[in-house]
Amino acid sequence: MRWTVVLTLGPIMHDAGINYGDALAIRHVFITSHDDTGERGIHIDSTAEEILTYTSSQSAATHKFPHVPPRFWLVFIREGGNQARLWKVVENHGEASNDGIRRIFTLTESERMSDLAGRLVINWRAPRTWRLNGATVANYAVETIAEAEPIPFPGFDNLILSYALLQSVIRDSKYASWRTALSSVKGIYLITDTRSGRHYIGKADGPESIHQRWHSYAANGHGGNKELKALNPDSFRFSLLRIFDPSTPNSIIDSAESHFKLALDTRIHGLNSN
Repeated sequence: MRWTVVLTLGPIMHDAGINYGDALAIRHVFITSHDDTGERGIHIDSTAEEILTYTSSQSAATHKFPHVPPRFWLVFIREGGNQARLWKVVENHGEASNDGIRRIFTLTESERMSDLAGRLVINWRAPRTWRLNGATVANYAVETIAEAEPIPFPGFDNLILSYALLQSVIRDSKYASWRTALSSVKGIYLITDTRSGRHYIGKADGPESIHQRWHSYAANGHGGNKELKALNPDSFRFSLLRIFDPSTPNSIIDSAESHFKLALDTRIHGLNSN
């Protein structure tokens, strides 16, 4: 007997750190205006800002939209048949206004699943339903994931990565040139906890490259550093302070690390314990 394995959206959501209970999916349809509300719709040439604004406006009737909607909204655009293509994942920061008819939410684009935006197509098997809870859409089948266009490496001096983007850089094929660049250097890096503003300074030396060191952070969030284990890595931001050729002696890298810990005062007011 031959078994057919169907990829569903659930594992992809889980890999992106999106809890099913803290998510909903919305499927937009290109339409000039809505007959029932007269509200202006979106079209194929709508800008990202227009789509975000459109998504932020929801009915005040709680039977049409949750009274307390979850944090993450997976926004899809309807395609032919029952197909729906991921536009973006947006993060809900709460209700901004409510006139009794329409509720306006403060939404921002999230980097979660950003590597799949415009590429991921699912089978939206409830054609009459435009909104689904996270647990339901998690069981929907993935129809296709299109090949990604490579993203050029921005240069070491311009590299600032959120934790979600770091995970994409480590695993996604479109960031292959980034991994090559990060594999070619050792160096001193900075992790900022954007919730508190506190800094952690680390290094990649010996046989370890920046890519190898950051790979461990992408895997577990703390890279084995006890100072970071109690923190939520979702708020971490990664950047480089100084890079070195792989042949650089460890003593020089150690000296540079000590300098930056002193300069940024990370032992007393930051996240370094030594």
